[in-house]
Amino acid sequence: MKKVIKSMRGFTLIELMVTIIIIGVLASIAIPMYRANVQRAIKSEADANMGTIRTALRVYYAEFGNYPTATAAKPWNISNLNIDSTDVIGKYYAASTYTVTSTSSAYTIYATGSGESDGLDRKMVTDGTISDQ
Repeated sequence: MKKVIKSMRGFTLIELMVTIIIIGVLASIAIPMYRANVQRAIKSEADANMGTIRTALRVYYAEFGNYPTATAAKPWNISNLNIDSTDVIGKYYAASTYTVTSTSSAYTIYATGSGESDGLDRKMVTDGTISDQ
């Protein structure tokens, strides 16, 4: 009474192994690309906020003829530029992570990462060039 149905076939072990290998190769390519895109998105937050600070510095320069300089008696912070701290706060970079070094004619803005953005430090100079620190 045994009937053998020849039309029903399963996957062989070789076919399953080939499928697993293909999935592994695709994952090994996709995961680093995903991580690079996440880091680029995190950096873009810092870049946008540094652009806000740069705009405020340019307005200050237009008004006073020089950039604000820090002294021991009056350390530099974003309130010197009438920027609300909520203007430069984000998910990955807090307002306190942005620092500026400046002379009367030039400045450099730094964004120091921490937490998820640790190691993703950025720098913007007077001409607007942004680079990794």
